[in-house]
Amino acid sequence: MNSTLIDRLGLELAAADEAGTYKKLKSIESPIGARIKLHDKGEVTLLSSNDYLGFANHPEIIEAAKEALDAYGASTASVRFICGTQDIHQKLEHELALFHGTEAALTYSSCWAANTGLFSAITGPGDVILSDELNHASLIDGIRMTGKGVIRTVYKHSDMDDLEKKLLDHKDAPSRMIVTDGVFSMEGDIASLDQIVALAKKYDALIVLDDSHGLGVMGKTGLGTAEHFGVMDQIDIFTGTLGKALAAGTGGFVAGPKVVTETLIQKSRPHLFSNALPASVAAGGRKSLQLLKQNPERVAGLQMKAAAFRRRLNELGLNPLSGDSAVVPVIVGETATAIHLASKLLEQGIFVTGFGFPVVPEGEARLRFQISAAHTEAQLEEAASLLKELLN
Repeated sequence: MNSTLIDRLGLELAAADEAGTYKKLKSIESPIGARIKLHDKGEVTLLSSNDYLGFANHPEIIEAAKEALDAYGASTASVRFICGTQDIHQKLEHELALFHGTEAALTYSSCWAANTGLFSAITGPGDVILSDELNHASLIDGIRMTGKGVIRTVYKHSDMDDLEKKLLDHKDAPSRMIVTDGVFSMEGDIASLDQIVALAKKYDALIVLDDSHGLGVMGKTGLGTAEHFGVMDQIDIFTGTLGKALAAGTGGFVAGPKVVTETLIQKSRPHLFSNALPASVAAGGRKSLQLLKQNPERVAGLQMKAAAFRRRLNELGLNPLSGDSAVVPVIVGETATAIHLASKLLEQGIFVTGFGFPVVPEGEARLRFQISAAHTEAQLEEAASLLKELLN
């Protein structure tokens, strides 16, 4: 066997370990929640989870998944267009469409699959895609996969002047599509959707919004970033996940015009070649949507906790990045510094993740705190105080 590649990978991993940037997986021995049991560490406070509403271990969601497991089995054992479509998938998709106020919705194995399968299926030669420079990697990869003749351009992060200039540059294109995250996962800030909507109207552009970190978090009732700005009916296509605030386990979706979802059924490769969601996941997603609608106070409580945590970090001089979301990053400099601080916090019972290059730019490594409705004020105060001590 030729060992050149294997040897090279080994050297690269050894160098990462030496530099303090090596990512090591942590084994959790309990359900996800505000407190978890970590292998070799015991009970710790979890501040790295996407479980924004505290639904990941909700008894009603678990029961719904169990009932679906008994009723439908463990797997569809097929892709959707062969024999992988069960009525529970169609019910979930109908409810996702109602939730977003769109004609239709289509589920995928993940939001990554949804984003990477969307753009190449619906764009053609001459079409222009304008993408925020800090969009999620799945959007970036999905846009890169578009076909010959599709024009791909990037506008500066949340820079409406730059976006308008690029829209003007491409005013004669067959179509223009503005693509943005609702909540930017590494920054914790939110897209200026009100201004994006105004530009889309002015230049006859479509809007694609990935609101994976906004769904269940932003807006008065948790409908997301578009509700926060009062523009739910102005977004053409939504993408999102069942695996964060909705806590169904996994799964993603596209919600929008029926011609879009029908086109995806015909042409989207991740949909054509991936097994359908297990019925248990679909049932968990349906129950999560129901609980979100029934408990808007949970959303309000999450928003208050996230805002209070930001205020406390500022009071301690830790200068978190500003924003209104439940993602609260603190810039610490180099990648090794972020990983070292995360390790020290874990020794004190606080599980938060350090992110560095290539996930974020060199010199902008950070600790990303993610707030859940399940966290207590005492847990958040302890995390802030311990970080302050470590940085002194």
